[in-house]
Amino acid sequence: MRPARIIILAVAVVSAGVAGLLALQIAGGGTPALPEAVVEREPTINVLVAKESLPVGARLNPEILAWTAWPESSVVEGFITDQNRPDAMETLNGAVVRLPVFNGEPIRQEKIADSSNRIMSSLLPSGKRAVATEISVATGAGGFILPNDRVDVIMVRKSAEGSYITETVLANVRVLAIDQQIQENEDGSKAAIGTTATLELTPDQTKVIAVAQQMAERLSLALRSVADAQEPDTGAADYLLSGGDGMPIIQVIKTGEIVNGGSPATQK
Repeated sequence: MRPARIIILAVAVVSAGVAGLLALQIAGGGTPALPEAVVEREPTINVLVAKESLPVGARLNPEILAWTAWPESSVVEGFITDQNRPDAMETLNGAVVRLPVFNGEPIRQEKIADSSNRIMSSLLPSGKRAVATEISVATGAGGFILPNDRVDVIMVRKSAEGSYITETVLANVRVLAIDQQIQENEDGSKAAIGTTATLELTPDQTKVIAVAQQMAERLSLALRSVADAQEPDTGAADYLLSGGDGMPIIQVIKTGEIVNGGSPATQK
């Protein structure tokens, strides 16, 4: 037999065998299904989150809170969960928001205050004081200053020679309220034109502004950029403090000048 015929015969036999095997598999139930991939999901914990953005001064209630599944490995200390506070929806009803909370953000205890507290005192961080100062359209950045903004307090006064002196007595301090308004308008379209601004100050800063209010021809608030929020906010005109070393002394203010022992105090 010729080699060509032998090769053709061998190919035919192999093809017949493969066809037979395929027929048997089909008759026995078709091609076996591939095993499904098993996906392991990370364990989750229900975390209390805000269902909408909440400004400073807003009050919590069950309608604006929700439990949301959160990856267990991403839960950090400070989150309110259904494990550590299962009754949080009820106990936080009426609590005051101290710092802005965004839609979907977990509720943290340091951002809220107990509902039994007075609103203004609950907005104050530990160690800070709330001090009011008079403003107008001219001295309050044209009415564009809103609660939670940052401002510099500028004092304008007359020197003994009759010339005017301007200086920044407080820098980058936070505005807690304008009159009785403790949160900005929801649409942000208009600013409140008030007559009083309440500032968040340190104890030393409260002394500085108390002296400045007596010395100044005028106190003005200069609006700061939101980008300056992380800059230090504890600076003050130290020479206005009674006793730079902490010891109390008597300060006498005469014709716009601080007089100690009969001579003007050294100014920085």
